[in-house]
Amino acid sequence: MSELDSQIPTAFDPFADANAEDSGAGTKEYVHIRIQQRNGRKSLTTVQGLKKEYSYNKILKDLKKEFCCNGTVVQDPELGQVIQLQGDQRKNVSTFLVQAGIVKKENIKIHGF
Repeated sequence: MSELDSQIPTAFDPFADANAEDSGAGTKEYVHIRIQQRNGRKSLTTVQGLKKEYSYNKILKDLKKEFCCNGTVVQDPELGQVIQLQGDQRKNVSTFLVQAGIVKKENIKIHGF
């Protein structure tokens, strides 16, 4: 029985390294661009993580005019202010934010199919 006890590995935490580096990983502020499927072919594009000092309504106004779609700014209790646009505008929004100088390309994360 003592031989068997010596062969059993001790408790191993596979996430110990990730937790140690977690404090440094969150320092980069990402802008998340997601797509949400509605009914049928309809979809919503959401943009979250923009800095607080930007005027969300002005950005939304320019996005709506540029892409000929409707949109709104929604106040979420967990995520803060989120921009919602009609249709799949993920690539359009990412190029717009980079060209306008609002966000660097490496700080944009595009989610979805």
